[in-house]
Amino acid sequence: MSTVIKVDNLSKAYQLGKIGTGTISRDLERFWITKVMGKEDPFLRIGETNDRSVRGTGDVVWSLRDVNFSVQQGDAVGIIGKNGAGKSTLLKLLSRVTSPTLGEIRIKGRISSLLEVGTGFHPELSGRENIFLNGSILGMRRREIARKLDEIIDFSGVERYIDTPVKRYSSGMYVRLAFAVAAHLESEILVVDEVLAVGDAEFRNKCLGKMQDISTGQGRTVLFVSHDMTAISALCNRGIVLKHGMIDFHGDVSASIQNYIFDTRKEVEGDLNFSNRAGDGTLKVEALTFDYGKIYQSGDRVTITATLDRELTPDEYDKVNLFFVISNSLKKVVLTLSSKYAPFDAAARGNKIVFDVPSLPLAEGLYTVDYWMSYHGVFADGVKEITSIEVLGTDFYGTGYMPVPRKHGEFLVHHKVALKP
Repeated sequence: MSTVIKVDNLSKAYQLGKIGTGTISRDLERFWITKVMGKEDPFLRIGETNDRSVRGTGDVVWSLRDVNFSVQQGDAVGIIGKNGAGKSTLLKLLSRVTSPTLGEIRIKGRISSLLEVGTGFHPELSGRENIFLNGSILGMRRREIARKLDEIIDFSGVERYIDTPVKRYSSGMYVRLAFAVAAHLESEILVVDEVLAVGDAEFRNKCLGKMQDISTGQGRTVLFVSHDMTAISALCNRGIVLKHGMIDFHGDVSASIQNYIFDTRKEVEGDLNFSNRAGDGTLKVEALTFDYGKIYQSGDRVTITATLDRELTPDEYDKVNLFFVISNSLKKVVLTLSSKYAPFDAAARGNKIVFDVPSLPLAEGLYTVDYWMSYHGVFADGVKEITSIEVLGTDFYGTGYMPVPRKHGEFLVHHKVALKP
């Protein structure tokens, strides 16, 4: 396969709080130093790491710094990172919406982009007219665009409004038409930012299927930014993890996702809400520890450690019942962990109760956790929604297929299927 995108030492600096680099005299000084005298631009020797959570001392920040990678024809590359990591900036540089401060980008082929809701659309033109406008920007002839027109309109699902000015479209309709245009026009590279989150679930699945067909079926290249690790895993074969404007990892998509999840897990421990505690207080939970923070993948080993306010003796074990209740986003209880159903080791003692789940059976989604504890048959301590946990989709069954979120139920259970005479 040939290399279609080559990025060398790519960097992008922004000045915070101002437009441009300051005064005209400062711009002229930079021009004189760099263009006439041939020296290094002093503006580029300053600047701070792109960390949105830390207050800086200067007014220049590197949104991207020393980024190097290449993409092969037919690759589907997932670009992963927290908010402010530089993902959208990278896509804008690749799409030539903005230019780099330093470095070089070499691209082989035409790029169609879906970066922000409404990007590339003229609000006063109709949907039909914007299709032709986008095709013209890509360098396509009117005859080529007309040949794809019916397919684009049908895929978008906005046929009734296709001759209405797009300024009257909802954000979801914007995205529907914009993706249909970007995916169907004849470009070699498709770049999609996380705007698909605006669309409904049915259309997102439709878009992911189309991008998969573009990559594997048509041999075109896809760059996809998303916080949805299930979508990234299902669509992409390669991954790039950005952190503070620099590449933290570049490689196989599964390894990229694991790198991102592990880094995120380290930062989400704590934040437990003990404010709405109930019970008579004769025995309390002082602290809870989740081994992976609060982000898991289906099938992960889960360990929850509850630290009590005092040590239990062996005689007290059968007097204590601790329950963890896990509910889905609709507040429906889907799973209960209980020391009553899995009794303590009678020879043990201490003030920590450890729950160990070898393989988390929950499907992708956001869940809340309650706990309650009885002591000598009396409600002693409990907290509703003490925390939430996020479960990310994965190839739970090891077959190469991702379970469709929610469509087949809340639980994933290992099973075998056999054909017998």
